[in-house]
Parts: sequence; structure tokens; C-alpha cells
Amino acid sequence: MMGLPGFVKPGVILVHGLWMTGMEMILLRGRLRRLGYQTRSFHYASTRMGLAEAARCLNTFVKRIPAQSVHFVGHSLGGLVILRLFEDFPDQRPGRIVLLGPPYYGSETARRLCHIPCAKYLLGRSMPPLLGSNIPTWSGTRDLGVIAGTLNFGLGRVLGSVGHLGDGTIGLKETRIPNASDFIALPVSHMGLVFSKRVSIEIHHFLKRGRFLRGSPMEGNKSTQLVTLA
Repeated sequence: MMGLPGFVKPGVILVHGLWMTGMEMILLRGRLRRLGYQTRSFHYASTRMGLAEAARCLNTFVKRIPAQSVHFVGHSLGGLVILRLFEDFPDQRPGRIVLLGPPYYGSETARRLCHIPCAKYLLGRSMPPLLGSNIPTWSGTRDLGVIAGTLNFGLGRVLGSVGHLGDGTIGLKETRIPNASDFIALPVSHMGLVFSKRVSIEIHHFLKRGRFLRGSPMEGNKSTQLVTLA
């Protein structure tokens, strides 16, 4: 089945973050589809599933993708689900990984939320990793890139948990993953990471080359000719 005509496009699985459904990634999904990928959105109950359970469901989901290579793009908590997938089920098809604003060292925003009455129920089973417990390790066995935001607009700013460096929800230092292949910070907010055209371009470049573009996509360097986005 993997080699049949019509299934030659590489797959990209998008994994949403806390409290989301995947619908918020529809613009990103469409852009990647126009760039030649067969895209799929993986949905999981972010407050009712722990990372291990979500990773098991994701592993089952991946098996249904008819492609020889499968890439992963995860936003926020979804990035930790992807990391847990590779920790528990490392025998995956070839592909690269891009994580958008992953709270790899937990989230100070979540820690402060826990001091608000009843707020811990809003976090549910996502609370341990967001508080920095049982974070999946990353061995660096394949190309993994991290895109962080620096537009400090969001709940974390209201709570005073992000400081000057962050995307309004996750602090810049919380997104750093040891053994990651590449890292880039862009002037977008936490939710802006899934809407930004520039982020789409950087994801595409990393999935193709294993590194980010770096220069502005408006500068006209040769590598930007890879990309045509509406």
C-alpha cells in the first residue's frame, strides 16, 4: 500500500495543544497541503488524557497514514505528545518533526494557574507535564526543529508568568529542547504560531532541509523560491 500511486506525497500529522481541537490549525494544514503534503489532524482529549495515553492513540493514528514518510508538527502541549510518541514507540517511518512553542520545561503560566481556585480542573491530566513532571526525553535520533514566539501577548502576560521573553503563554527558555537540530524565534504570539504565514514557510523549509530558513521570506534569497503560499 505504501508504494501505490497517489500515496507518494509525504504525510504531515498536526497535533494541537491544550483546550484545542485541531480546528485552529486548519489554515496551517491548508498551506502545507498546497505545498505538496498530505495533511492530517490528530485530535485527543487534552485534559482527559495523559501524555502516555495520547501517544498510544497517536501511534494508532499514524499507522493509518498511507505514506512512506510521515512528518509531525505539534503546537504547545501537542509537541510533548509527539515527543512521548517517539519515546514509547520509536519505530516510526522516516520524517522530521517541528514543534511550535513546546513547554518542554513545563509552563510557569500553568504553575500560576494552579494557585487559582478550581483552575487545576481546567488543566486536568495535562497538569503533570505542564508543571514540569514526566517530560519525555529527546534522544536526537531524527531532525527536530523548534519554533518559539516572542510576541508577548496572552494569558501568561496577564499572570506575569512569561516575563519579557516569550510568546505570551510560554517563556522562551521553556521551549529549549536538548538535542534539537535547530531553533528559531519569531515575532508571533503563542496562538499566532499556528496562523502565521512565516511560520508555515519555516516549517516547510525544515521538513525539506532539516534546518530553518532564518532570513526574512521577503528578502528574495534563493531558498525562498521553494515556497508559494496563498
